[in-house]
Amino acid sequence: MIEAYAAEGAEHGAAGAGHLPNPMHQFEIKRIIPLELFGFDASFTNSALFMVIAGTIITLFTIYAMRKRALVPSRVQSVAELSYEFVARMVRDTAGTDGMKYFPFGFTLFMFVLVLNMLGMVPYTFTVTSHIIVTFALAAFIFLGVTLIGFIKHGAKFLKFFVPEGVPLVMLPLLSPRGLIVC
Repeated sequence: MIEAYAAEGAEHGAAGAGHLPNPMHQFEIKRIIPLELFGFDASFTNSALFMVIAGTIITLFTIYAMRKRALVPSRVQSVAELSYEFVARMVRDTAGTDGMKYFPFGFTLFMFVLVLNMLGMVPYTFTVTSHIIVTFALAAFIFLGVTLIGFIKHGAKFLKFFVPEGVPLVMLPLLSPRGLIVC
């Protein structure tokens, strides 16, 4: 795969000495396994491939790092524990101990985005997070999830979190959009 990107990069370059290949090819989504379902393009692409690679790296890393579960951790186990504790502390600080039930999702998302960004820094690899649709899909999924959980836990009172207490009713049309943007 990397050789194909390197060869393609050489093709995009100008035919003279001193010219560099066009770096934009690394952002192109290419079909690896063409697939059409119900009239929609559901092909397995280089973007999907690198997401699978990221998931595999995360899985193998955590399994390898925690295989011995030593009291005095190795370097790899220490990195795994530090990343775990970093996200756990962030969840506890922002959502309290009740928010720890959402920790597995937060930790998975953190590791997924971290590994995708690290993979994107390797020359001739695909940068999944450079595409706005990936970022938007992750953000929209989280926004809808948080909103749904908020309505389940608090009902219609959930909307009060977006407006400061004691605001006159006349000001609500001005402050409500601001509350959605800021949160």
